[in-house]
Amino acid sequence: MKQTIALVDDDRNILTSVSMTLEQEGFIVRTYTDGEQALQGITARPVDLAVLDIKMPRMDGMELLQRLRARTQLPVIFLTSKDEEVDELMGLRLGADDYITKPFSQRLLIERIRALLRRNETSRAEGSGAPAGGVMVRGELTLDETKHQCHWRGCDIALTVTEFLLVKALAARPGMVKSRDQLIDTAYGENIYVDDRTIDSHIKRVRKKFRNADDSFNHIETLYGIGYRYKEA
Repeated sequence: MKQTIALVDDDRNILTSVSMTLEQEGFIVRTYTDGEQALQGITARPVDLAVLDIKMPRMDGMELLQRLRARTQLPVIFLTSKDEEVDELMGLRLGADDYITKPFSQRLLIERIRALLRRNETSRAEGSGAPAGGVMVRGELTLDETKHQCHWRGCDIALTVTEFLLVKALAARPGMVKSRDQLIDTAYGENIYVDDRTIDSHIKRVRKKFRNADDSFNHIETLYGIGYRYKEA
């Protein structure tokens, strides 16, 4: 079955050229020129992944992402202007799974889209690190890979695809330190370059989500200069 991509950008040249490339790669593409139009369209007809420009009229990509995250954990890639690190980091903190800076290679965008879709499928499949049924239990933490659900002390923690994979990687081996490079490989794949700060932003957001449910949560520990680990019970 073909997968559907929502492409949201106020630059019609980008919409035309990128949608043509994606369609040639076998995707169904729905294009939107502003965030408000995209929110209505994606809500009415859900898609498999969204590519959002940050700078748009009426409703920018940041606001659109916030509204989408209130109702779905849809995989999202941000398009951001070159050297605008604030945009990149804010996008990750709001829950984007990945970002690409303009001007960008369409081949790179396709690789990122395919990688994120694979990660989404993997996170829902039964994993080798979990017992039969795809459920991992670590003390108060429960991860159900087949349903893409995370619970802490009975509370539902809504995680994006990337966040879920990071928590799974850390919780699979409590007490073991995972370097940023190892976490990047886990969440993004070995052939995709991602800056260290991307992992740091995702971890900060994960901690915030758990602390919203339990302000005493301290199970994801930082080892400065080394990486992260999941605290043993």
